[in-house]
Amino acid sequence: MIASNVTTFFLEMKSVHELNSKLLPDTLSVVECEEPQYQLNRFLYQLVGADWEWGDRDSWIDGQWQELVESDCHRTWVAYYRGSIAGYYELYRPDGVNTEILYFGLAPGAIGKGFGGPLLSHAIKSAWDWSGTQRVWVHTCTLDHPNALANYLARGFEIYREEVTPTGQESD
Repeated sequence: MIASNVTTFFLEMKSVHELNSKLLPDTLSVVECEEPQYQLNRFLYQLVGADWEWGDRDSWIDGQWQELVESDCHRTWVAYYRGSIAGYYELYRPDGVNTEILYFGLAPGAIGKGFGGPLLSHAIKSAWDWSGTQRVWVHTCTLDHPNALANYLARGFEIYREEVTPTGQESD
């Protein structure tokens, strides 16, 4: 039996000047969801997260989704490529100063098209443009896309904490 572990990386950016931005390609448009729709967030979470074992919201009921998505400290953006959803991100700032990129990712059909760096740059810029933000942070883990951590580091984030969690045991 082999025990496997998941490493979670917590990253932060303390100044907008640390952002190493990549420009959005002309074929990618990003729109903020100014009218919150928790059903859309649930769909985006499943669309983007299914392949990466996102599961922390799987048991959420409508009221939990609605409470989060309709709160003043939560914002959502959706990226479109040729009329289809290419990815999305959620920003969350319950304390008024520390903005978390709560969820970020690409739809399965958009992976490999070079959208990750530009969309992450857009997310970071949106976080810094949110009046009052003093720090932007995010976490990722070894279950995410293999390029996720490298993308965060390339955009200017720095790791400030790592956690290793056993995921169970696998039989050979």
